[in-house]
Parts: sequence; structure tokens; C-alpha cells
Amino acid sequence: MRSITRRTATVVLAGALGVGGLTVAAPALAGNGPGWGTGYGMSQGMGQGMGQGMGQGMGYGGGCQGGVSTAPQGTLTGAQKSTLASMAQEEKLAHDLYAEFGARYDAVVFDRVGAAETQHLTVLRVLLQRYGVSDPTAKQPAGTFTDSTVQATYDELLRQGQAGRSAALTAAQQVERDDIAALTAALGGLTAPDVQRAYTHLLMASQMHLAAFTR
Repeated sequence: MRSITRRTATVVLAGALGVGGLTVAAPALAGNGPGWGTGYGMSQGMGQGMGQGMGQGMGYGGGCQGGVSTAPQGTLTGAQKSTLASMAQEEKLAHDLYAEFGARYDAVVFDRVGAAETQHLTVLRVLLQRYGVSDPTAKQPAGTFTDSTVQATYDELLRQGQAGRSAALTAAQQVERDDIAALTAALGGLTAPDVQRAYTHLLMASQMHLAAFTR
């Protein structure tokens, strides 16, 4: 089942992407082309397959249409630009970690949330380009990060998750808690409408991911 899910994800996420009305070429991430617009439902449980939207229950946060291109561009301080770059690294960390866990354990939640993370990184890359911020995740292989702190965090979480499926789910929960805290802090004092919208969607998605991993 996991291999079928991954093949479907590759088809859906490949090619050009529509980001809130803006079509952008999909940047490569760990061999998959990211997208922004495929939903993952948890209709009465985990749902079946991809493209089910939000279902009748809680979703995986991959189907949010951020509408980044339709939101007005604002102004970012130097610190806010640094935060934007950090957010991109956090999304890559989550994706790469979940890909490792998904390959190791029979838990489809890693595949689906990991696919959602590729979509989130695509949106952040659009913002990085828009605000003239260098993308720290560009051309970085899976599990490799330019920031030494992020690298150390990834390595530690990966080590923890290799102890077993339950440990991997606990590590994933920690990733989402950290993302929620970082996004909440980043929204404070932020005035750029497009970045506000993106962070708000990412925050909601992380809350959904945390719930999915907790289940």
C-alpha cells in the first residue's frame, strides 16, 4: 500500500504547480516535484488514497490553497527574511524525516504528511524568491542542511525515530510542535499579507499533522 501511495504522490506532485492562481515550476526535493493543492482526507479514519480533499474529518494540511500570489506583497525586516529562510529549512527537515520513517515503518501517515510538506516548501520558495531571499534548501540532498543547528536537530530526531515505529511517531510530534511554536512566533509583528497568509495556512497544517501523528 505504501509503494502505491508513493507512486501516486509522484504523479500528482510532478510538473507545473498552481499556487493560488500562479503557476510555478516545481523545484526538486528529494527526487519528488512538490505541489500545492492536493488534499489528503481522514474521512472516518486515514482515508483511502490521495486527492480526497479534507474529507469529512481532519485533513493532512496538504490541500490548503494558500493564495500566496493573490495576496499583496508587503515589507519584511531583515529578521523576518531570516525567519522565512528558517521556515524553509524546517519544512525540508519535516519532509526528509518523514520520508525516512515512511520507508522504514508501515504507517501511511508518514507518506501523506511528507507529501504535504513538499507542498509547503514550494510556497515558501515562492516567497523566498519574491522577497529576494536566498533559498537555503536549494540543491541540498535529503537529510542535508546548511544550518548546523537544523542538521543536528534532524540527526537527533532521526536517531530517536530509528528505535521503533512508536518512537518515530513521537519524533514527528515533536517536529510539528516545534513548527507550531515557530510559526506562532513568526506571525507576531508580521505585516506582509502574503507571508501572513502562508504562515497561517502552515500553522493550521502543522496542527492537523500533530493530530494525525498523535492518533
